[in-house]
Amino acid sequence: MNVSELPSAILFACTMNAVRSPMAAALMRHLVGKRAYVESAGVKAGELDPLAVEAMEEIGLEIGKHKPRRFEELEDGSFDLVITLSPEAQHKAVELTRTHATEVEYWPTLDPTIIEGSRSQRLDAYRAVRDQMLERLRKRFFAPSASDT
Repeated sequence: MNVSELPSAILFACTMNAVRSPMAAALMRHLVGKRAYVESAGVKAGELDPLAVEAMEEIGLEIGKHKPRRFEELEDGSFDLVITLSPEAQHKAVELTRTHATEVEYWPTLDPTIIEGSRSQRLDAYRAVRDQMLERLRKRFFAPSASDT
């Protein structure tokens, strides 16, 4: 992707803003630096999940200070792109952007909090979600386009 094609403001949204969207936002910030404004929100505000924090720390990204918030709590509602990671967030984003020139993309993403088992098995689910999102972000925003070849 050409840097000029990068949206200038991107919102990642999920149900509780406690796992998937803060992870996705941190990954995107890491990839783009200051070239884009990146934020996250949820339909409801939950409590930041410690396993999400741990999974991100494993790759050197800190989300431990993230405060989950709802769409309505965003200071700036003008985004070029909203990437939703849960059905609830998709419905909310479509509803909120109906009158805006905002692109909304739905990336169905497993909620790792539903995985049961040992702590290690559960953490593996968070790692899988993190790695899948990173791969999807790289493909969506940084894969060479046909015009680049």
